[in-house]
Amino acid sequence: MLTPDQFFAFLATAILLTLTPGPDNMMVLSVGVSKGRARGIAFGLGCAFGCLSHTLLAVIGVSALIAASPLAFTTLKVCGGLYLAWMGWHAIRSRGEARLYTAHASAAPPRTLFFKGLVANAINPKVALFFLSFLPQFIVAQRGDANLQTALLGLTFTLQAIVLFGLLGFFSGAIGQWLARRPKAGQWLDRAAGTIFIALGLRLIVAR
Repeated sequence: MLTPDQFFAFLATAILLTLTPGPDNMMVLSVGVSKGRARGIAFGLGCAFGCLSHTLLAVIGVSALIAASPLAFTTLKVCGGLYLAWMGWHAIRSRGEARLYTAHASAAPPRTLFFKGLVANAINPKVALFFLSFLPQFIVAQRGDANLQTALLGLTFTLQAIVLFGLLGFFSGAIGQWLARRPKAGQWLDRAAGTIFIALGLRLIVAR
């Protein structure tokens, strides 16, 4: 099981990263603004549930590396740290111009939009790479059963994404207007997330 410190540190980081303007949450906002709450919520929930597939891949990948050798697992964590630091640097340098995409004029029912969000997230290789790099950073080797820890972390990420993406879909109209009036809001969120990425990455690179 996860320790309280382990769980809340991961949860706080996951929430900030989920709120940082990116393709998924901008698409949720766009669908909600142009198609209404129900469709925005449905698309957001689909994106969130897509995280479960990446959690499964992360568990399998971590399990395979642990079975191969502790050195391989350490290599994964260091490479993941470098990847997160690289993402953080680019996030800090980003202009943070969050934009809504309103070209999706399809009047698909909520169920269809749910599956579209699910598939779009599940087949995104960048999300898979992110999970494989991000989740191991919070594994505490001394507590054993890294596979269970990875699964619980992935489930935690999915659950908070369900809540936040659902809220984004529900309040999409108001949030879209707020972002339109504050074009630099995304820049500060990117900087905060980028700082966390770099800190996580450096911690893993220098850790024994």
